[in-house]
Amino acid sequence: MEKVKGKTHKEKEEKKEKRIEAKVALAVCKDKNCPFHGKLSTRGRKFRGYVTKKFPTRVVIEFERIIYYKKYERYAKARTKLHAHLPACLADKINVGDYVEIAECRPLSKIIHFVATRKLGEKEEK
Repeated sequence: MEKVKGKTHKEKEEKKEKRIEAKVALAVCKDKNCPFHGKLSTRGRKFRGYVTKKFPTRVVIEFERIIYYKKYERYAKARTKLHAHLPACLADKINVGDYVEIAECRPLSKIIHFVATRKLGEKEEK
């Protein structure tokens, strides 16, 4: 990759994307565990999934993945549920059924190791 002032092009684009997301979120957010307005930094993996439950400060994300069983030489679908912190600036925008992205962060509690970063889509009507 091409180096630009000590950072790769990909890192520079990710930082720019994070700044844009921060502008989209509300300017006033008093949540200390907000990745945009607080001191919480994200790292590692990012997942995308549908919100199955919503609580005042957290959401439950569910998504499907495919697992290969070597013994049977077959594939199977498995669901994964992850709990993520819901920042105050995104609390009114994210609802049950929405497609969201979550990013890994430091452990915030026994089950919360992720934080909701953005809303990708609306609830699908059937």
